[in-house]
Amino acid sequence: MTADLSQLVKAYDVRGVVPDQWDEPLAELFGAAFVQVTGADAIVIGHDMRPSSPGLSRAFARGAAARGVDVTEIGLCSTDQLYYASGALGLPGAMFTASHNPAQYNGIKMCRAGAAPVGQDTGLAEIRQLAESWLDSGAPASDATPGTITRQDTLEDYATYLRALVDLTSIRPLKVVVDAGNGMGGHTVPTVFSGLPLELVPMYFELDGTFPNHEANPLDPANIVDLQKRVREEGADLGIAFDGDADRCFVVDERGEPVSPSAITALVAARELAKHGGGTVIHNLITSWSVPEVVREHGGTPVRTRVGHSFIKAEMASSGAIFGGEHSAHYYFRDFWNADTGMLAALHVLAALGGQDGPLSGLVAEYDRYAGSGEINSTVDDQAARLAAVRAAYEGREGVTIDELDGLTVTSQDAWFNVRPSNTEPLLRLNAEARDEATMAKVRDEVLEIIRG
Repeated sequence: MTADLSQLVKAYDVRGVVPDQWDEPLAELFGAAFVQVTGADAIVIGHDMRPSSPGLSRAFARGAAARGVDVTEIGLCSTDQLYYASGALGLPGAMFTASHNPAQYNGIKMCRAGAAPVGQDTGLAEIRQLAESWLDSGAPASDATPGTITRQDTLEDYATYLRALVDLTSIRPLKVVVDAGNGMGGHTVPTVFSGLPLELVPMYFELDGTFPNHEANPLDPANIVDLQKRVREEGADLGIAFDGDADRCFVVDERGEPVSPSAITALVAARELAKHGGGTVIHNLITSWSVPEVVREHGGTPVRTRVGHSFIKAEMASSGAIFGGEHSAHYYFRDFWNADTGMLAALHVLAALGGQDGPLSGLVAEYDRYAGSGEINSTVDDQAARLAAVRAAYEGREGVTIDELDGLTVTSQDAWFNVRPSNTEPLLRLNAEARDEATMAKVRDEVLEIIRG
């Protein structure tokens, strides 16, 4: 067991290699620390399909129960199904998953009751410190009567709840290819889609945490090649890919072309604004210009935030926002306890497509207005020095504004770019967008030359 947990704690979760950094005794300590910090008298726990997940989940449950806490285990689930259980049952929760990461990793995503985030400043640091202090001696004995550990199946209730939020009963029949990547989408999609006017073509629905077909990370274009090909072969109306824990969804149109998560954010924002009669919509600072434009056009108020799960959720709660979206295909809904759910976003896309006669490519064209670079990573020796070099190159230029809400964002009349340091690797991440492809390419290449110079 590692004696240094600092490298395992990342933003809103705990991740590490199994068993070198992350094992069942350590999970038991985290269970005890979690309940001590949250003050919970009952919690809910779920896990994904990774071979190590059931053992880690059960160890966490033992650590919590030993301190007098009643534990509800919902077993195999997607992360948003765990958030559903946390919200519906009113309990703090823990989800054992490493999301889209390779098979040798595992981790925990933790939340308070109502799916409220446990972030670095909202309990995660304290949980880590407690667990670290107990590494050698173990958690101190508790005077409490040990809690119970019981099982509860929430899959049907989760599916029913989602289907009540988006009406698909009157849409035209659609043929949809879904690539679950051997992740938890293979568990949830059949139940959620059951009874809807959809012809489902499943890909890689077998639960297999070794990911034998491709990594469960659809943000990497290499991992949606199979989906793109199958959509074209089947003549399907669209394709949907889920990541390993199925809390993110990625969409390809009827031609097999990827649809930008920013376009999906704008599309869903327009639908949520119509549903609620206006409201606030959150978007992080590297989503497309099209997102705030569409929000304003549909009577909403856009609010720009830093990148990241905990920042989005905090802003959702403080502003009463109805919806939020990120470039990484995380979509957050007030109607889902401000938590992210790729499945609900997918249902919105299906409802929008099925509610009109045109193809998806035509539907999303309204929301995909600019040329974007996507996220480009560069390995650097000194993140701060390279960021300073980028700032120095643009500071003082006419018509340019600079802000440092998250990394460095430089905006002109025709383009913008953002450079952010990774918190876990020696990388700088570049995202650029412009009014046309040529301008975007010029800006992208100029900034990369400075970063890599």
